[in-house]
Amino acid sequence: MNVETNKRQHKEQLYQLFARIATAMANPHRLELLDLLVQAPRTVEELAQEAGMSVGNTSQHLQRLKQARLVTAAREGVYIRYRLADPVVARLWLQLRTAAGQQLAEVEQALDAYRDRRHEFEGITAEELMTRLDNHDVILLDVRPAVEYETAHLPGAVSIPWNEVAHRLDELPGDKTIVAYCRGPYCVYADEALSRLAAIGRAVARLEEGVAEWQQAGYALA
Repeated sequence: MNVETNKRQHKEQLYQLFARIATAMANPHRLELLDLLVQAPRTVEELAQEAGMSVGNTSQHLQRLKQARLVTAAREGVYIRYRLADPVVARLWLQLRTAAGQQLAEVEQALDAYRDRRHEFEGITAEELMTRLDNHDVILLDVRPAVEYETAHLPGAVSIPWNEVAHRLDELPGDKTIVAYCRGPYCVYADEALSRLAAIGRAVARLEEGVAEWQQAGYALA
């Protein structure tokens, strides 16, 4: 075997390894599992419930992700808890999502269909949010499940899961704008919460960023 042939084989091996990552991610269910794990570590059962899949199918998808070393698993009693193997995996997912949004017009169309009320609410930027938090004229509301808030959240945020907002209105001062966020721009939970608040006359705004986008932009998490 000559030197050039040997180098070619090693180069192809490199691309095969790169393809292992791409192949592991090339499934919509596995991408959703990664998106959930960006928010918080979870057991197979918790992931299955969140993703609307059977425990068996969820476990199979997680094994594919684990084989590609995108996730790790640790036993906790009778349960196995999964988490992202490294922060670079979260960044890879965000970059993939960004590329799809820029290159595929269908992404915006699908998002409009999924978040069909997203254009009804005032948007607020991260910079404006921080200024208004300093001025104490807004309440920042994290409407994700409590386990995600407990793992990491935006500084100053209070936790009321989106499906509890209607029953916990007395926890939200009536003289301040309520800014809600959830898992980022492809999450509908904040829209659901803001719809309920706007319906009773509360001043509301939506922060598109979630914890992953916030951290990627260079801001600290609590």
